[in-house]
Amino acid sequence: MSPRLDVARTQDASSACPQGPTNSDSPAASAVTGPRASTTSTTSTTSDFSGASGEGLEGLPEIPPYAEVGALDARALSKTLFERLESLEEGTHEYAYVRNTLVELNLALVKFAASRFRSRSEPMEDIVQVGTIGLIKAIDRFELSRGVEFPTFAMPTIVGEIKRFFRDTSWSVRVPRRLQELRLDLAKAGDELSQQLDRAPTVAELSERLGITPDEVVEGMSASNAYTASSLDAKPEEDDGEGALADRIGYEDHGLEGIEYVESLKPLIAALPARDRMILSLRFVSNMTQSEIGEELNISQMHVSRLLSRTLTKLRKGLTLDE
Repeated sequence: MSPRLDVARTQDASSACPQGPTNSDSPAASAVTGPRASTTSTTSTTSDFSGASGEGLEGLPEIPPYAEVGALDARALSKTLFERLESLEEGTHEYAYVRNTLVELNLALVKFAASRFRSRSEPMEDIVQVGTIGLIKAIDRFELSRGVEFPTFAMPTIVGEIKRFFRDTSWSVRVPRRLQELRLDLAKAGDELSQQLDRAPTVAELSERLGITPDEVVEGMSASNAYTASSLDAKPEEDDGEGALADRIGYEDHGLEGIEYVESLKPLIAALPARDRMILSLRFVSNMTQSEIGEELNISQMHVSRLLSRTLTKLRKGLTLDE
């Protein structure tokens, strides 16, 4: 261990405040804005944190630049800082300084955890930032009395925060977390059953394996489609001469051509006599023959034919006039 980490600050120390990083963007630097105090006092050592007293920092070892602190030294120094953090009042400048120093000393844990997700599409800077949030949460929850090393305690929290980030942001369409977890369970169960059965498992087999209903299996499979989305401008992987995806999906709905005629016919049909509307409904909605319509209305089939022909001619002229 570096000698500087074992030497407590005394009256003759060259600096009363632990040496922090020079990068103003670091978490610790953002919390400590006051200048380093000089050791002019012969009775006690104090630090100036924007005018606040640094009595709570007396006796702490000097901290070298964070880039020069090795893993073993950072672990030993973190233990000392955690002991002091428990004695400080939350919300004070001294508490914030010690807490931010712990963050800076243990950023290597975040970078190590973030390196596991290097293959993801998210920028590494964003992953490190999210992992730092997990580190801060671990620092706030850590207790020395548990007898656990801080890296052992912090790593699951850091990794969990990064995984939560991917789970909440990497889906193309936002789906409930229940379905996100169900998708993972289905994928795992599907792989296991495929190896056992030497074929793709059915919905019933997946349902029995996971102990859920078939409807829930189908819902989870449907949610899986929301994980990734393809661009409409995407080209096929094979060089088959096809165009973009937008050119290969969808179909022409010929029913759209009749919408204008239907809307134009509505007022014309509404103006017809009740018997003529009845004949149109029986013929084109109920698909009844003219003879069946005649029996229904107690008129001859010839009479139905004349009335129907007259009505259609009237409607056709009405559409022609509108055009």
